Amino acid sequence: MNRRALLASAVALAGSVALPRLSAAATPLRVGYIPIIPMTQLYVLSREGWAKEAGLELTLTSFQSGPAMIQALASGTLDVAYVGIGPVMIARSKGVAVKVVAANVIDQVALIGRGPFAAVTASASSPAEGFAAFRAAQGRPAKIASLPAGSVPDTVLRYWTQEVAKIPASDIQIVGMGDEQVQQALLSGAVDGASILEPTLTLVQTRLPDARIVAKAGSLFPQQPGAILAVTEAAIKRDPAAVATLVKLHIRATAFANANPDRTAVIVTEAIGKGLIEPAVMRAALTSGATNFVDDPRRIVDSTKRMQAFQQSLGQITDPVDIDALFDHSFYEAAKAG
Repeated sequence: MNRRALLASAVALAGSVALPRLSAAATPLRVGYIPIIPMTQLYVLSREGWAKEAGLELTLTSFQSGPAMIQALASGTLDVAYVGIGPVMIARSKGVAVKVVAANVIDQVALIGRGPFAAVTASASSPAEGFAAFRAAQGRPAKIASLPAGSVPDTVLRYWTQEVAKIPASDIQIVGMGDEQVQQALLSGAVDGASILEPTLTLVQTRLPDARIVAKAGSLFPQQPGAILAVTEAAIKRDPAAVATLVKLHIRATAFANANPDRTAVIVTEAIGKGLIEPAVMRAALTSGATNFVDDPRRIVDSTKRMQAFQQSLGQITDPVDIDALFDHSFYEAAKAG
């Protein structure tokens, strides 16, 4: 029996015996994640009890950045990563044996502005004209925050400024920082704008009347790949049935998140809101144009290739990886077939 047939059998078995497996020892999976909205599928499948019902024992570990999680993957302390595609490409280029088995979101990054920067770009005929007008008026380039170099938001921002909007380097200063720091910098006025994800986009607009979206999600890097579900090759080899079960639950969670924004907002708020974000604000963030939940890994292959080519031009990836080999579609295809 070939591997595809074995996976189909594994998925079918996972679906047919999910509840009876509770009587046996649950299969452990060590899962790393970054506490942001694009990891919503993980919050749903774990907090709704689906993983436990399906016989999976998930040990969740939160990380503040992709590079830190990749180090954990490389050291063998994680089996699964809910992380951005950018860090996974860099990890693979450095020899970390990991496979992308499902997608989470696409077009998740937008450029938000505040204060004079938001005002001048709103009246400009083009983004480049807006950036130039801001520099002329303020005597300095616009200071735009994003996550650290190599992250998806940073890469997408640089792609947009160089390849789409054609913003001269003299008109923009990109500042890398953590997700919480980006939000704080926007609210305090320490930066003029940010290339960032939800819920920061919605939260800032609810608190700052002059904040506005300068470039919508999807316009910075069309079909932009974002967060993904990755599994180590060691975990795939050790227990393909557990991986098959996780992918099946991930697909179910994607459909749930898209169909049930109210319940999903409660789940995500409990997971990452830390009492700082109201469910109503989270719901608005989950239904904005910057939150587009998907699960089919095949959908982001071509855009991932474009992203890697651009990261190479930035010098962030010196040893390009075989993108087709980075992805393993078999678990997804078997889940959809069964």
